[in-house]
Amino acid sequence: NPATDPFLPAPYSAADPSGKAACKAALQEKLGLNVDPDVPIIACISRLVAHKGYELVTAAFPKILEHYVQFVVLGTGDWGIESFFRMAAQEYPGRVSANLMYSAELASQLYAGADLLLMPSISEPCGLSQMIAMRYGTVPIVRLTGGLKDSIHDMGGDNGNGFTFKTYNAHDMLGAIQRAEGLYGNKPLWNQSMVNAMNSDFSWNKSANEYVDMYKRIMKD
Repeated sequence: NPATDPFLPAPYSAADPSGKAACKAALQEKLGLNVDPDVPIIACISRLVAHKGYELVTAAFPKILEHYVQFVVLGTGDWGIESFFRMAAQEYPGRVSANLMYSAELASQLYAGADLLLMPSISEPCGLSQMIAMRYGTVPIVRLTGGLKDSIHDMGGDNGNGFTFKTYNAHDMLGAIQRAEGLYGNKPLWNQSMVNAMNSDFSWNKSANEYVDMYKRIMKD
């Protein structure tokens, strides 16, 4: 909950998301990124393994960095993936931050300070990161698989709370990232999208009511 998270430099909520800007500035300063409110921060918070889709990220990385973005990774995993991001941080100073560790504190700060969360997983039975990100007003970019497909609805339709792509393909992922960047450039629409994400309801109250409605329909039949 970004309104009560003790790791954040400023609290905020869907009713008053203004504190997220302070969280972003503090994150940029902490990680040695260029402090700029107008550049979107893309975050990856997960185990650094192929199953999480990192072969797409590494293949598309030069194209991603052609655009005006910053990229932050938090996690540990395969040596080759860790090495890639370690070298990327050296190649793109001020724009890429590789945090090859586990840190609950930095995870909270990253969920709060980033603008976009990238999850291009091969499969994802449920997925928690996308739901945590939305709670913190960070809009997910996900591949349509498993729980990611269930929880994220593309901004191109009604009730959108993120950006999606279907095929496990670097070009499709790039397309979703570029659509997200385009929306970020329109601040009124972006702010509304951020609030939509924060208001997404994944509580058991919602799920339980849907089960009750389903049982009632079955009984009528």
